Amino acid sequence: MLAWVLMPDHAHWLIELGEARTLQGLVDLLKTFSARNVNRTLERYGPIWTPAFHDRALRSQDAVPAVARYIIENPLRAGLVQRTGDYPYWNSVFL
Repeated sequence: MLAWVLMPDHAHWLIELGEARTLQGLVDLLKTFSARNVNRTLERYGPIWTPAFHDRALRSQDAVPAVARYIIENPLRAGLVQRTGDYPYWNSVFL
């Protein structure tokens, strides 16, 4: 996982796929793991995510850092914070 941000109603992940898993399998794993943690934290039970997801393939390795920055700046663009660093639910290997 190269970058991620958890927004109030969705998440963005920048993932470099290996040969061991398909994209669908990896998304299923991320959704399962995160839903368990959210439910445990909120002391609730039930689905968190919808079954669908949207994906985009990057054509160039050069684009990866720029896409990571775009992902983690989502809370700033959404008006949730004044600075990206003020938002607690994100991380990136590039920053």
